[in-house]
Formats: sequence, C-alpha cells, structure tokens
Amino acid sequence: MFKRVLIANRGEIALRILRACHELGVEAVCVYSKADADAPYLRLADRAICIGDAPAKDSYLNISRLISAAEIADVDAIHPGYGFLAERADFSAICRECKIAFIGPSPEAMAKLGDKVECKRTAKAAKVPVFPGSEGAIEEEDEAVELAAQIGYPVIIKASAGGGGRGMRVCRNEATLRSSIKAAQQEALAAFGNGAVFIEKFLEHARHIEIQALGDAHGHAVHLFERDCSVQRRHQKLIEESPAPGVDRKKIATIGESAARLIKAANYCGAATVEFLMDEKQNFYMLEVNTRVQVEHPVTEMVTGVDIMKMSIRLAAGEHLPFKQKDVHVRGHAIECRINAEDPARNFMPSAGVIDTWQLPGGPGVRIDSHVVPGYRVPPNYDSMVGKLICHADDRAQAIARTARALREFQVGPIKTTIPLHLRLMEQSDFRAGGVDIHFLERLLK
Repeated sequence: MFKRVLIANRGEIALRILRACHELGVEAVCVYSKADADAPYLRLADRAICIGDAPAKDSYLNISRLISAAEIADVDAIHPGYGFLAERADFSAICRECKIAFIGPSPEAMAKLGDKVECKRTAKAAKVPVFPGSEGAIEEEDEAVELAAQIGYPVIIKASAGGGGRGMRVCRNEATLRSSIKAAQQEALAAFGNGAVFIEKFLEHARHIEIQALGDAHGHAVHLFERDCSVQRRHQKLIEESPAPGVDRKKIATIGESAARLIKAANYCGAATVEFLMDEKQNFYMLEVNTRVQVEHPVTEMVTGVDIMKMSIRLAAGEHLPFKQKDVHVRGHAIECRINAEDPARNFMPSAGVIDTWQLPGGPGVRIDSHVVPGYRVPPNYDSMVGKLICHADDRAQAIARTARALREFQVGPIKTTIPLHLRLMEQSDFRAGGVDIHFLERLLK
C-alpha cells in the first residue's frame, strides 16, 4: 500500500479521496488554488500545498505544478478524482515517467478507451454492442452525408476526444448535417484540443444506463451492475439511481458482462464506467467509457457495499480484486441527487457566494457527500456542485420517499440550489413510474 497520496482535485471529491486514504492508513496531501485557500477539508489533510491562482489552467490543470507539489511532498501516488486531469493520458504518462503511481488506468488503456473512435473499435472486438456509425473520424461533408444515408436519420455528431455535450450535434436531415460538421469540429478543437468527430445513429427515446466496472493489474475484471442516469439537462446528469427501474435483470447481467470484457480487453486497472444508451425495446448500445471514478459512484456503493474509492487505491497499489463476479450482489435501491449552486427558476443561473445556512438531512439510509460547511464561499471559478444527496432503501418507492423527505430537510441559503427541482422530480408521476428518457427533463421544463 502507498504511504502518501497527492489528491489532484478539489471540493467534495477531494474530501472523499482524503477520507478513503485515511481509512487505508495512507497520508493524504491536498493541493489547492488561491480560490480554495479557505476550503475546510484542507484542515483534515496531512499536508496542503498551494499550486496557483484561481483559474484552473493556473492550478488544477497545471501538470508541472502538480508534479512539483508531488515531489515536494514525496508522495507515492496521485489520485486525480474526476474532471480536470482525470482522463488525460499524458498526465498518466508523466506520472509514470516521474515514478509516481497514477491511481487510474495506464496511459495506454486510457488512450484505448478514452478516445471514442478507438474505444468503439476495441468494443466491437470484445463483442460489446455499439451504435451503427463511422469506423473512424469524419473528415468531409460528403463522407458524412453518404454514411447518414446508409444508417438513416436522425444521426448524431460527436467529438472523439470529449464529453459533456461539447462538439455534439443532432442532425435530422442532410442540410443540417452539412451545416453542423465544421461547427462541431471547431467546437471540439476549442474544448479538447482535438477536432476529430464521428457520426452515429441517434436514438429518439433513449435511456442512459451505465455499468460500473473494476479491473486489476492481473487481468481480472468485474462489474458492479448498473446506474440509470436518464434524468439530465444538456447532457449533464442530475439524478442517478440503481437498479434501473423496469429493465430486464438478465439483460443487465449480459450487458454488465460485456462491460467487464471491454475493460479486461484494454488491460484496464482501476474504476471505469461503461456508458450505454438503451432503446424502447431494451437493446443496448455502448456510448463511451469514462476512464475514472464517476461523480455518481456512491449510488453503486450503497447497493453493492463495495467502497469504490478505496478499491481504486488498492488496485493502483497492485492488489488483486478481492472478490469474483458471483460475489457481487445488489441490495435495495439507491438514488443520488446532485445539489448544484444554480437557480432552476432562472434557467439554472449559477449562484456563487457565501453559504450562511447549511442544514443537512439525516436518518437511516441518508448519505451526504459534500465539502461545504456554514460560512463556505462558493467560488465562481469551478463546477457548481456543492454536494450530493444519496438515499438508500429496500425498494424504489421507499427510496423515492426517503429522498423526498431528505430534500425537504436539506436547507441551504442564501444561495439558490437545485434542491427545489429535485423535490419536484421526486413527486412527478412519470419519474415515480420510471417512465423517463434522456429528454424527460427538457419536456418537463418547457
């Protein structure tokens, strides 16, 4: 096991990693920008090092400063969390060159699964179901038009190197496709430094189902079943739950096995999420692989009892997976609500500022993952999430009731948050019936 780990992140995920380190008997070194100098979790770290000014490019995205901090603190490993540098193969490679363990996949595995075009090739070879579409990057309009005619409209343009909806365009006819290719390439280049895009068939009424998987450095892989992430806005998830309501459990087992095959084929070590879209007939098509710990990992932890964060550290330290697929079981139902500092009544306008009121819910089956305390100032420089509410119960109906109760107890002010929207969703008939797809929230908010 490592002696000392540097946490190359901030906020709630930095605190989550810190706690996992301490439970494993590992020292935790936190880095912070000047905007986060007063973050309360820094007081829990064994050491805290300032790495630059508020802009992420001057701090959390600055590889040279992170490596310098790691060398100053004499750490054995770096945990990137999610976001920032978590899916940068070059960062993983630099850590290896500096003889610092990267708590995540190797640069080779990350490149193979993190690039969507290469990932699709690997998935097809591993017999994972994929969308009909281009085999590689699309360069010219005419090539795109010819392919779209073969697979049928609507189609979707996606950035090969990205996510979060950037570089993404849905095209329902040839004219839209021709006008969207160059715009998508330019947006992808600006966002990810890579302008490559590809085309796939677009599902009108899809559900977003993802499989949590774990791989070790000894050729073993398992899946921890699924999460339903269909409630999302502009491709950003707001609610995640497990198990996925109304989905055939035999199909989940089959698609889970395919996800484990995929990360095993990539020689992947660590936690990964294989994302799928499911059509109305419950056919699955791989969307992408997130080569990191997900924001919503607590949902899976609550239903399986597996501590994914500690497991990511243990696997990076060279340990074998301590269980086999037959040992993993789902118990009850869990729901996670992402609590963002945004005002849903004003088109989700960011709501930065000091939090004076921070009253947390409690009781059986209620978990809060957050770095916030009363008096904390939400900086305007980073992601707006201030915490996650995760509730577990014996079944979905009880989990919804428990989540609604916890949301009513959760008091935050004077900043605005997404708590009222989450409470509205818990009381919405279609959500309660499990009748949602990835466009559900857009329809609800019209």
